[in-house]
Amino acid sequence: MIKEVETVEHVKQRINGFSGERVRVKVELGRNKSEKFTGILSGIYPSLFTVEPDDKGYLGKTSYSYAEVLCGSVKLKKING
Repeated sequence: MIKEVETVEHVKQRINGFSGERVRVKVELGRNKSEKFTGILSGIYPSLFTVEPDDKGYLGKTSYSYAEVLCGSVKLKKING
């Protein structure tokens, strides 16, 4: 069975559905290291999106490109509730 190819446009559409919602973010840092946090998807732009972390240890917002999601170095999951 052939798997459907995901494109940057598919990623943009999926992330657009999360606008203003609480999400769980996992960022792969390399060498089996990763960072996880929750926050609100606060901004969607043509080349990137921003997440405002719940943890006040972060200064400001974090931004990620759609290509990072496509490549698997950033993973987003909507939090219900």
